[in-house]
Amino acid sequence: MDFRYLGNSGLKVSEITYGNWLTHGSQVENDTATSCVRAALDVGISTFDTADAYANTAAESVLGEALKGERRESLEILTKVYWPTGPKGHNDVGLSRKHILESINGSLSRLQTDYVDLLQAHRFDYETPLEETMQAFADVVRQGKALYIGVSEWTAEQLRAGHALARQLGFQLVSNQPQYSMLWRVIEQEVVPASEELGVSQIVWSPVAQGVLSGKYAPGQTPAEGSRAADAKGGADMIKRWMADDVLTGVQRLKPVAAEAGLSMAQLAVAWVLQNRNVASAIIGASRPEQVRSNAEAAGVVLDPSVMRAIDEAIGSLAESDPAQTLSPESRPV
Repeated sequence: MDFRYLGNSGLKVSEITYGNWLTHGSQVENDTATSCVRAALDVGISTFDTADAYANTAAESVLGEALKGERRESLEILTKVYWPTGPKGHNDVGLSRKHILESINGSLSRLQTDYVDLLQAHRFDYETPLEETMQAFADVVRQGKALYIGVSEWTAEQLRAGHALARQLGFQLVSNQPQYSMLWRVIEQEVVPASEELGVSQIVWSPVAQGVLSGKYAPGQTPAEGSRAADAKGGADMIKRWMADDVLTGVQRLKPVAAEAGLSMAQLAVAWVLQNRNVASAIIGASRPEQVRSNAEAAGVVLDPSVMRAIDEAIGSLAESDPAQTLSPESRPV
């Protein structure tokens, strides 16, 4: 496993982060979830990403139990705050001081740890003054409950404003967690240049585009039972933007590119996001330990410029690149 610095800090994270969105506490049984975490540790992954909202707090509990007994100093545990949790009352959401302080206390209890390495604002909260949010984060850092602060899906303008306040308050804003893949490149025009200027890294989610870039979905064919695209409980809705025949046809054109590079389709997709030097880590999810072991092999891979060109030729205009697609809800979700 290779490691990269997180933003302009001395903290290193593994190039592959194991994330438990959509899996732990919901789609995957706890013993399988634990097996996936063990597989991650076995291949050298030290960075684990979760959130209080995942499976309405259950995902944090599963991860905390799976990591019990590991040397805490050898891990980087990341969590987030913003989306509704618990009974989803009027203050169980957003980035108010009240919700941030209550959320971090709950997260630490569920994760069975005294601190998290990174606490992230899961979205931008338009209903809370940014000064209040950043002051609460500063207090969490000073209390030793989080070592660093990051955000998720913030625009370039929001990153600049948050970074400036963080500096005034004496702590570092070190990371952003956006969606990024061959098919979703909206951070490249504005967010990445701003982040490079500010000393902020990307920890990217969905590098395999919800599994579409693995090549398992063929144009004109019904998704296999048990796949995310066939999941009526929500998975199908999340993946439907990629299920158009023109997109699936473009993805199929990547098969010879991956074969020439000696990689699986999923490994190629993960390796592709890691070619962007502003990306510190790519988050992978898994429902089986072998998926973890396979995707982890993308760490340290350097793609030849000819491979990068072939990927662009295969995907072409199918990729979404409009920076306006970096969005947070205009009002707090309920």
